[in-house]
Amino acid sequence: MAIKLKEKKAGMRACDEKGAKGNLCCGHLKRWYTPDEEVVRELGKNIEIYRCERCQALYRPVSNDRSTAGQKYDLQPVNLLGDFSRKASEKQHVDSDK
Repeated sequence: MAIKLKEKKAGMRACDEKGAKGNLCCGHLKRWYTPDEEVVRELGKNIEIYRCERCQALYRPVSNDRSTAGQKYDLQPVNLLGDFSRKASEKQHVDSDK
């Protein structure tokens, strides 16, 4: 049986699958960390995949999704006090914008 995999649009958090009556599912899309054996066999072991909590439709994220729903973010260095540390040249640039 082939797995139906849909594209998750950038910033998309709710399922857009239509039911038998033509109504939208609107279930929340959750990151699926423990896919079943069939999904692992067909798509690979370390794939980022999302699943609707109501209809169990599977979604693959778009590569340009920079939203929090895509969980792609830039790591920033933090000092011991919890502040983000910037380089001196970046501080001057930010201060000049004010």
